[in-house]
Amino acid sequence: MTLWLTGDDAADRLLSEDPFALLIGMLLDQQVTMESAFAGPAKIAERMGGLDVHQVADADPDEFVALCSTPPAVHRYPGSMAGRIQAVAREVVETYHGDVARIWTTGDPDGATVLKRLKALPGFGDQKARIFLALLGKQYGVEPEGWREAAGAYGEVDARRSIADVTDPTSLAEVRATKQAAKAAARAAKA
Repeated sequence: MTLWLTGDDAADRLLSEDPFALLIGMLLDQQVTMESAFAGPAKIAERMGGLDVHQVADADPDEFVALCSTPPAVHRYPGSMAGRIQAVAREVVETYHGDVARIWTTGDPDGATVLKRLKALPGFGDQKARIFLALLGKQYGVEPEGWREAAGAYGEVDARRSIADVTDPTSLAEVRATKQAAKAAARAAKA
């Protein structure tokens, strides 16, 4: 399985091979383009000589902010996102012994349980957790019983709602169009 989320081969390979990278990409997916968000883990890995959850969790906070702020920055808001990345890394270390995959493997959980675990992570609200669950199910081969129902509309087959549906440049454009239409409808409803 090779994901296509950024259009950059090295960044997509890291996301495909490392669940921690994928989780961090999802965390970063706000107020920046999807491709930029999911390219963030590769930037961190390049600057740290790898993407080790323990190393990220234990990094000096000021040094990690500087690492995330170095151009090209990991995110539009590198300082606040650096703190969120470290908070997620610490949670993964403390709760899942440093293994992100345990979120969806420990105790053979169903989709609702995986969703609950994702929502318990720092920076993961309901929508972000549902999108990540849909990404896991649609593209990462993680399909706990009831995952589509737990993911809600993001789990629908052939949806074009989120990063969970991005597999190439065409689907990226379709997801963008869906998001733009939803924003336009929301603006029209307010007016």
